[in-house]
Amino acid sequence: MELFYRKYGHEGDQPLIILHGLFGVSDNWVTYGKRIAAEGFEVFIVDQRNHGHSPHSDVFNYLALSDDLFDFIDEHELDRPIIMGHSMGGKVAMRFALENPQFVKRLVVVDITLKAYGPRVSHKKIIEAMHRVDLSKAKNRRDVDAMLAEFIKEQRIRMFVLKNLYRAENNEFAWRINFEGISKNLDQMFDAIDTLTKFEKPTLFIKGGASDYITLDDFPQIRYNFPHAEIVTIAGASHWVHVEAPEKFYQITSGFLTGNPSWYHEADEGPAKRERF
Repeated sequence: MELFYRKYGHEGDQPLIILHGLFGVSDNWVTYGKRIAAEGFEVFIVDQRNHGHSPHSDVFNYLALSDDLFDFIDEHELDRPIIMGHSMGGKVAMRFALENPQFVKRLVVVDITLKAYGPRVSHKKIIEAMHRVDLSKAKNRRDVDAMLAEFIKEQRIRMFVLKNLYRAENNEFAWRINFEGISKNLDQMFDAIDTLTKFEKPTLFIKGGASDYITLDDFPQIRYNFPHAEIVTIAGASHWVHVEAPEKFYQITSGFLTGNPSWYHEADEGPAKRERF
């Protein structure tokens, strides 16, 4: 599958692939991508299948998403890219790195781990809201926001969902995301990565302090599959840690990605805490 992507930086610099989470789009990471590119990275921000500008498919699971990533790296002839993924994207990144360690230089996983997750009410609520909103009655984005507000009270989440909105050729609003295809396969997005394989290269896990996606009980499994992993908690941030604490997130990740040892100090200052095993 030929995935849509946004590219920043210069050819020949260290490639960095960024994978968004469920219901996300590459546009969510543009500000970060442009900024980190200036530090010597060739940044590729990908729309994963059924998201953004990439093709839709009835097949939607981690095997397919990992295969898409493999094909993307092969097509663009990327030499040992660093892979960064948030939520669903983080699980794709973990699975790919564990199965293909020779193709990955470093790994950054944002607020997700290897375990199976039970069905999340929030995900189903987003799908239901997008399905029930009558876009034909909307004259502008404010109208769509007002319709979504009947089902999603949190403005931050509505703004996240509205990133998927666009005007079709008939000038009516439409959703870019394939929410029907995602809905049919949603349970597979909560599957575990169950393997004894280890990724023996530098890995950074970033946890939102107000998020329950990674807990203390998950640390042993992370440590087993990723023996060189560091876990940093950013206090007060929810699952969208990179959105709610962008400057701290950037300081920590840029230090880790560039190999600057000062990132250890950044991870222990202000609202962040580096976990000790």
